[in-house]
Amino acid sequence: MKTEKRFLPNISLCILLDAIGMATYSFPALGEVADVVWAPISAFMFYKLFGGRLGMIGAVLSFAEEIIPATDSMPSFTIAWFIRKKE
Repeated sequence: MKTEKRFLPNISLCILLDAIGMATYSFPALGEVADVVWAPISAFMFYKLFGGRLGMIGAVLSFAEEIIPATDSMPSFTIAWFIRKKE
């Protein structure tokens, strides 16, 4: 059985991506419009950074977090980094 080598992205990049997702709170009128734009980008980046099962599940959750109003405060990239680090 072949074991897949897991890639651990840079923690600084994960924190930055979470900060971008939370930054839409800074613009009350534009916040939800920005979330509609950021949600698919966030999901794509999540999948590319983490890959595999964690990347797929995380991408779906990241998309949902960004698209649903008032749920941007969860640092999903950073949480996934800790999960991957523990593996």
